[in-house]
Amino acid sequence: MEPVEIEAKTLIQKSKTPSNDYVINPYTGCVLGCAYCFASFAGRQFGRSVKEWGDYLYVKKNAVELARAELTKMPERKRRGTILLSSVTDPYQGHEAKYRLTRGILRELQRVEYPGLVRILTKSPVVTRDIDLLTSLPRAEVGMTVTTTDDKVSRWLEVRAPLASRRLRTLAELTEAGIPTYAFVGPLLPHFATRPELLDDLFGRLVDTGVSEVFMEHINLKRYIRERMDQVLADEPEDVQAYLQARTKEHREQLDAIVAELLDKHGLRLRFEEVVHHDDNDALRQRLMSSG
Repeated sequence: MEPVEIEAKTLIQKSKTPSNDYVINPYTGCVLGCAYCFASFAGRQFGRSVKEWGDYLYVKKNAVELARAELTKMPERKRRGTILLSSVTDPYQGHEAKYRLTRGILRELQRVEYPGLVRILTKSPVVTRDIDLLTSLPRAEVGMTVTTTDDKVSRWLEVRAPLASRRLRTLAELTEAGIPTYAFVGPLLPHFATRPELLDDLFGRLVDTGVSEVFMEHINLKRYIRERMDQVLADEPEDVQAYLQARTKEHREQLDAIVAELLDKHGLRLRFEEVVHHDDNDALRQRLMSSG
C-alpha cells in the first residue's frame, strides 16, 4: 500500500476530548487497521469507506512546516494547553520511519519550549526513537494502547499493530528513560467479563512496566464498527463471539465491578475515575473527527 502525500491547510486543531486542548494528526488513516477502531470513518473526506480502514494513508507532507508556523503565531496563554499526538491515527505507525513528521513536530515543540503538556498515544515501539526529544520537552507523557497480554488476540484483533508483548516492553523502556507513562486499555475487551484472570494478568504486567495510571474505555460496537468486527470474528471461538453481545448495561456494569476490584488489587489509578462508555462521548468523538 503506497501512501498518498497531501498538503494540509492546518495542523493544530482544538480538541473536545477530556483533558486535551489541542490535537495533532500528522496522518489521515492508519495502516495498523485495528478491527475495533472508532476512527475507521476518518477517510470519509477522501471518499474512503469504513471497510477500507487500514488500507489507505494520507501523509500531511507539510505538517512540520505547519507546526512551526502555527506555534509561532500561538499566543503565550494558549501554549499552556495540552497537545495530543494523535487522536484518529497512530503518530508512530510504520511510515513515520520514512516521513519523520511526528519527530519534526516534536522538534518544533522543543524549539519554542512549549510549556504545556505534550501527550503521545501510540501502539508503536518507534516512539522510543524520540526519547531524546521527549525528555527535552518541559512536560511530556506517553500512553501506550495495550488491550491484552495475549499476542494471538492482539494479532487478529489489531491486525498489523505491534504485538502486545512488544508494547509492554516499550512502556518499560520509556519508564526507564524517565518519561511519564500511562496505558490506554481501550477497548476493554468483552471476554474479560467471563475471564477476569486475563485482565488481572494485564494489570499486573502493566504495573511491572512502571505504569501507575490507566485510561479505560468500553468497546464501541456501533453498526459501522460491527460491520468490520463481524468479518474478523467470524471464525473465532464462541467466547470471542461475546464481543457482539457486549452492548448491554448489565455487561458494562459487570466489567466495571471487575475493573474496580483489580485496580485496587494492583494499586493502579483510573484516569477520569471511570471506564468511559462511548455513548457518553459520541458528540465529543464527532467533533474530534471533524478536526482530523
